[in-house]
Amino acid sequence: MSLPMLNFAPVDEQLTYLKKGAAEIIREADLRAKLEKSRATGKPLRVKLGMDPTAPDLHLGHTVVLRKLKHFQDLGHTAIFLIGDYTGMIGDPSGRSVTRPPLSREQIERNAETYKAQVFKILDPEKTVVDFNRRWFGPMSSDDFVRLAAKYTVSQLLEREDFHKRFQEEKPISVHELLYPLVQGYDSVALEADVELGGTDQKFNLLVGRELQRAYGQDSQVVLTTPILEGLDGVQKMSKSLGNAIGIHETPLEMYGKIMSISDEMMWRYYELLTDVQVAEIEKMKRETHPMQAKKDLARRIVADFHSADAATKAGEDWAKQFQKDEVPDDVEEVRIELTPDIAKQFVDPGLSPVGDEALSVRFEKVKVSTSDADAFSMAYFDVDFRSGLNDPITRKLFPAALRLDKLLVQVGLASSASEAARKRKERAVRINGLVVTVSQIVKRVPGELVASVGRKQRRVTIVL
Repeated sequence: MSLPMLNFAPVDEQLTYLKKGAAEIIREADLRAKLEKSRATGKPLRVKLGMDPTAPDLHLGHTVVLRKLKHFQDLGHTAIFLIGDYTGMIGDPSGRSVTRPPLSREQIERNAETYKAQVFKILDPEKTVVDFNRRWFGPMSSDDFVRLAAKYTVSQLLEREDFHKRFQEEKPISVHELLYPLVQGYDSVALEADVELGGTDQKFNLLVGRELQRAYGQDSQVVLTTPILEGLDGVQKMSKSLGNAIGIHETPLEMYGKIMSISDEMMWRYYELLTDVQVAEIEKMKRETHPMQAKKDLARRIVADFHSADAATKAGEDWAKQFQKDEVPDDVEEVRIELTPDIAKQFVDPGLSPVGDEALSVRFEKVKVSTSDADAFSMAYFDVDFRSGLNDPITRKLFPAALRLDKLLVQVGLASSASEAARKRKERAVRINGLVVTVSQIVKRVPGELVASVGRKQRRVTIVL
């Protein structure tokens, strides 16, 4: 019996790798027992991850649980990627306060094809089992469905938090939504899964699978959940609708730049959830590596995963040229604007009237910003010139101007509206002279120039009085 054991790493080593970035394992003792049996027999675990193809494109938030499936695959276990072409037509009610509108069969099939292409950026296509749950639900008879429904009670389903809340608030719950956990749970029965993966929002559905397996005479699967990844703002979950997502089909430079915009604290969470770097190595990096270098390494790793190592290297070079070395492409569009009340409040201070060639002294209000803002200094305003070292006030006759950043971005053509500009700031997609700016107002010495960037779009802006 000793020969098959050589096929798998020691159980403790496997557990350490699998627990990295896991939110919860139900139950860890069961997982250990399954790993020990697998190692003793040489038979890999069957590890299932199901996704309903409800959207055509994936973002990095979706890849957290995909990477955990990869970790099982790395250890020699069977990775089963299940495309919910049947459950997708029902619509997962997890976290929903209203009924999810159903997708057509054509939409499901179209999205399913894109999912297959995208998941293989993480998983090994030669070692991944791809299946569709219509394979067993399609031929299922109404008698079979009634027998499945008999395995669970309405009171059990109403224990689910989102169902319970909607029931208490007298909001409609469709019968097909109640069936969703049963249908997803039966997938584990059909696949004889040893382990099922999912986000923390899927916990109820995954536990139903454990109970249904017992009801059908199978050993209960282990449930391993992964956290919901925060987006670029570091607060809300990553979501395209919230504008804080990094899509896996974005260009290398755009992906690299977005990762460089996250906070240092969020960077370590991304290391944990979006890379294969071991926990011990991450802890060592926290102690020994400068945060800027660690973030560059993170951006390079992630871009390489979804594009290539060469694309990641070039993206790093391009990003450094644009934002870190203060080099701006020669062909960047130049815009000249006058300081108007729409952009900044200006007034003349008669008490400081100069003499000689300085016929007029133009003064601007200081703009207070919250000291809790990550970009705010205790000096009560954020001075982009002070931070970037540009426009030395000693050698030039300059005046401080309080600029309304959203209005300025609209005027130079980097945003279509002030509301869009504000959203881009919150996404940390706005840079002034290479620095990420999230505050709505900045102080700039004028006359002078600055380089404004929103994503990959740039303008060299000359401001005159």
